[in-house]
Amino acid sequence: MAAYVDPTACIDPGAQIGDGTKVWHFSHVMPKAVIGRNCSLGQNVFVGNNVSIGDNVKIQNNVSIYEGVTLEDDVFCGPSMVFTNVRTPRAAFPRNTSADYQRTLVKRGASLGANATIVCGITVGEWAFVAAGAVVTKDVPAFALVAGVPARRIGWACACGETLDLEGDDATCTECARRYVRSGDEAVRPLDPIQIEERRRA
Repeated sequence: MAAYVDPTACIDPGAQIGDGTKVWHFSHVMPKAVIGRNCSLGQNVFVGNNVSIGDNVKIQNNVSIYEGVTLEDDVFCGPSMVFTNVRTPRAAFPRNTSADYQRTLVKRGASLGANATIVCGITVGEWAFVAAGAVVTKDVPAFALVAGVPARRIGWACACGETLDLEGDDATCTECARRYVRSGDEAVRPLDPIQIEERRRA
């Protein structure tokens, strides 16, 4: 299925948009942007040059994705959340070339809540969950649940989005029954079916 672009949206020549993606009212996609398949860009979304967006990404209304940002597959961007790409902006000293922009990577499955701010130059790990209104100033581990200003880890989240209750070094999601194990002080990792069976027999 070809991409759908609302008549009010502006897609610059050269932009790449995958099959099944929908670009809604008043959005603007710059010429060097690459957007994958089956994405949804809500009203008033801006996608800058050299931005890479994977498949099945959901970007809600009023989100600007500036040059330097990469979103992997299955990322969710809540309404009016904010990316930046320069750490020391000055109107009198423009920093507006690709060399000035710091890289921001949001890995597969991560969710960025409404009105969250992601300061540039960091990585948000796979399936991490950034709470609404959080200001993220440093890397977020995979599966971490972070909140606050500045954002701090307050727990862990399952791939399905539910909060995990770690008992000792293990956790089982109460919603989908996925299993996780603590991996060091600041990380958890999912167990695949073979690992689950091995732990059951141990």
